[in-house]
Amino acid sequence: MSYSKTAKTIETNRLLLRLFNETDAPEVAMLCNNYNLYKNTLYLPYPYSIEDALVWIKHHLDNFNDDKYFEFAITDKTTGKLYGAIALSNHQQFNNGEIAYWIGEEYWGHGYATEAAKAILEFGFVEKGYNKVFARYFHSNPASGRVIEKIGMKKEGTLREHVKKDGGYLDLIYFGILKHETNFFK
Repeated sequence: MSYSKTAKTIETNRLLLRLFNETDAPEVAMLCNNYNLYKNTLYLPYPYSIEDALVWIKHHLDNFNDDKYFEFAITDKTTGKLYGAIALSNHQQFNNGEIAYWIGEEYWGHGYATEAAKAILEFGFVEKGYNKVFARYFHSNPASGRVIEKIGMKKEGTLREHVKKDGGYLDLIYFGILKHETNFFK
């Protein structure tokens, strides 16, 4: 992982994580206006419009500069193609952060989420100095669980029937990793 503080980008083997801009809104709306993505995310609305994307993107730079929330577009390092998004929140009072991500359905199964999650995890520990990073996923989305297991997170617990979505209740599974459990400092 290579982080550029001035450009606010993270580079990995295949990916460039960068801030979103307004010109990304049509592509974000196209990727997010997908029921299969909606049903696996905690806060994504459905249907999803360009206006939803513009409202979402509007405060990314301010949140980043205020050290509150770091939202990155997951893009192909060579072509610039947008695959999805990954974010790291900053819970300053606890010195930890939460990873959240989505990948457009046509790009599922290519390892983009895992590669981006590993990079954002390193960003959280090395650049932001967090003691802990955590992630949550619905029990009905085991693929998301595999992503966070691959980056070394350990299961911490299940909040049973914690979220009501589409008239049913979903378990929310928590995973986390501590700074000393990583190899970023060895």
